Amino acid sequence: MMSLIKAVRKDLDEYLLKDSAARSKIHIYLTSAGFHALFLYRISHLLWNLRFFWPAELIHYFNRVLFSVDIHPAAYFEAGVVIDHGIGVVIGSTATIGSGTLIYHGVTLGSRRIVEGKRHPDIGRNVIIGAGAKILGPIIIGDNAQIGANSVVLEHVSEAQTYVGIPAKASKTFQKEANL
Repeated sequence: MMSLIKAVRKDLDEYLLKDSAARSKIHIYLTSAGFHALFLYRISHLLWNLRFFWPAELIHYFNRVLFSVDIHPAAYFEAGVVIDHGIGVVIGSTATIGSGTLIYHGVTLGSRRIVEGKRHPDIGRNVIIGAGAKILGPIIIGDNAQIGANSVVLEHVSEAQTYVGIPAKASKTFQKEANL
């Protein structure tokens, strides 16, 4: 339970850093649908890890109904993740997400095919995933990478790279702008 509280505190700290509309922690806590969805995920994940699968699935269901956010309780998020807006976010059961990562609305971290075992992406730390981006399969997105809006990523992304397009490829143009 203490790790849940620490994770939520770190999430709130990241929201203050990365959400320009956030005025205070209490403002985020009371008004941010993305934070509410993340909070419900954290509770469902805790229950899942304690092997209380039905309650975890029930909270997962409420998250989908209330916020249109579908994060499987088995997915793993480090503390300090930001889901901005949240609507339309889908994250599969074997996905992992590093701290400092910013996820915009409409993002999918999904699989490319139905298989046993690892089938969803691993997202590094301090990654920005643009609105509508799809990252599919058991691939790795390196730390400090940026994924452009509506991009479809099907291959590994190196650390500090910017990927855009369908299918997404490294972008030298956007890489220069990202280092401002």
